[in-house]
Amino acid sequence: MLKRYFWLAVATVFFTFQLFVNQANAVELTKELRTLPLNDQGQTVVLTEKQLSKGKSVFNKACASCHALGMTKTNPDINLSPATLAGASPSRDNIEALIAFIKNPKTYDGLEEISETHPSTKSSDIFVVMRNLEDEDLYNLAGYLLLEPKVRPEQWGGGKYLR
Repeated sequence: MLKRYFWLAVATVFFTFQLFVNQANAVELTKELRTLPLNDQGQTVVLTEKQLSKGKSVFNKACASCHALGMTKTNPDINLSPATLAGASPSRDNIEALIAFIKNPKTYDGLEEISETHPSTKSSDIFVVMRNLEDEDLYNLAGYLLLEPKVRPEQWGGGKYLR
C-alpha cells in the first residue's frame, strides 16, 4: 500500500512539473506575430488565434505525418522554413501562394505537377484526408504554416541554426 502512495506522489509531482513547463513554453500570440503576408504584392493580414488553432488542427490531420515540425520526410533538403518557401518557384512564402500549392502542388522548381504524389485538393480522390478541406481550412492552414517559424524558430523546418 505504501508503494502505491509513493508512485502516486511521484506521478503528481511529474504532472505538476509538466503543467508548469507547458505554461512557461506558451507564447502569447500578439498582433505582430499574427500579422502574416497575404500575397506577392506585400499585403498582410492579421489572423485570429481561432483561425491559427484551426490551421494547426488541419496541419496535424493532413500534413504532420510527412511534415512534422516543418521538416519533409521524403526530402529533408526542402522543408517549410521561410527561406525554403521563399526560394521555391513560384515562391510559397505567403498565404495565397501556399493555398495555390495545396490546391495544385508542383515541384520546388515549379516545372512539374506533383498532385499524384503530394496531397492536394486536386488529388482528393487519392488523398482522402483532403476531401473535406474548404478554402477557409486552406487559408487557416497557410496562416499556421507561416506563423510557426515565428513562434519556434529553433525547431520549425530544422531550426534557424541548421539553415
